Amino acid sequence: MSDSAQADKHIVLTSHPSGGHKPAPLAWGASTAAERGPVIGTFCAHRNVIGAHSGSYSVYRALAIASGALHSEHRPDLTDTDPVAAIGPHPQWGNPERIVSLDPWGHKVGEVFGEALASGEDIRPSIAVTRARLTIPELGEAIAAGRLAPDNRILFETGEVSVTKIAIEPVWYLPGIAARCGVAESELRRNLYEQTGGMYSELVTRPDLKVFLPPIGGVTLYVFGDLEAITDPERPVACRVHDECNGSDVFGSDICTCRPYLTHGIEVCVATAQDGGAGIIQYNRKEGRALGEVTKFLVYNARKRQAGGDSAANYFRRTECVAGVQDVRFQELMPDPLNWLGVSRIDRFVSMSDMKYDALVRQGIEIGQRIAIPDELVPDDSRVEIEAKKAAGYFTEDPALDLDQLSQVKGRGFGEF
Repeated sequence: MSDSAQADKHIVLTSHPSGGHKPAPLAWGASTAAERGPVIGTFCAHRNVIGAHSGSYSVYRALAIASGALHSEHRPDLTDTDPVAAIGPHPQWGNPERIVSLDPWGHKVGEVFGEALASGEDIRPSIAVTRARLTIPELGEAIAAGRLAPDNRILFETGEVSVTKIAIEPVWYLPGIAARCGVAESELRRNLYEQTGGMYSELVTRPDLKVFLPPIGGVTLYVFGDLEAITDPERPVACRVHDECNGSDVFGSDICTCRPYLTHGIEVCVATAQDGGAGIIQYNRKEGRALGEVTKFLVYNARKRQAGGDSAANYFRRTECVAGVQDVRFQELMPDPLNWLGVSRIDRFVSMSDMKYDALVRQGIEIGQRIAIPDELVPDDSRVEIEAKKAAGYFTEDPALDLDQLSQVKGRGFGEF
């Protein structure tokens, strides 16, 4: 084997600094991009983070490189990829306690780190901003029912709606994540290392690297109306924070209220935008309360097969029996995309979740009206879920049922499908 072939086979461990290379400076929470420095997650001499860009897709990228479909040293051509709308900077960007799970400068790489890019640094965006039209059948139904009227700027006669779409990849500042979740940074690092099967040894060997690009799904923001309205105290802001539920959001399963609540939130956002404000849908990739879809389907089976059938009284308990916990979404990190947008208040919050509400208020975001899902939008088989959530403390204008009443709220068994 030639020397060059041998070199190609050489594996460089990143567990400890080597070769005299030092990570590029990164001062999280600095007030300017120049003071903060770039996030460099590519494998290079100045790499200053743990993990890889597009972490949840890095394994697919590895397969593409291993199979020869992608060159390992490919660098993206970022020509004409700049954001289609100006966002920030906002005061929250310079507060290391307000944004800990995303890079606020992640969409401005070409603008604020152009000199470093020109010198050869491989700096990649972690946020992208584009525009589109969405076709959502429920908006057509809202037009037909007279709840919405086309204005041909935001909502069109076809039922299409204009939207600014923003994709955000997670970029975790570990000291801030630990503080937000109320744990020691060392404990957080150790558990991240162990629960990923030791995938990222730098978590426990490189305390100098404070930023982690985790292999999890990100967030998509859908903004209806003018972005400028978000920071204008004279204009209303509506928001629905929605955690992914593929089975309902896409395929319309009636065992939960996810799609009906999502489309109702979109309707409120469109109406608010037409009122001169802005509407925000924050869509988080946290399938099955971040327990995963396999766990969710196992819980469905357990709920429907239990003695007495599916009931609101046992709704949360069946999840805990399978997963060991009811919910691992950790809404403490959820406000970051809204802080990034410059949100300081939400006039119409389309959510019943006490956890989401509390997390936003703790981050200093003022909330006006809380909007529960209208009763007529609750599918029959999801009555179990909605009544259990009300009893657990979710926001409702109706009195929650007591335990005896909850036991009478039943869902369909498998024999009824």
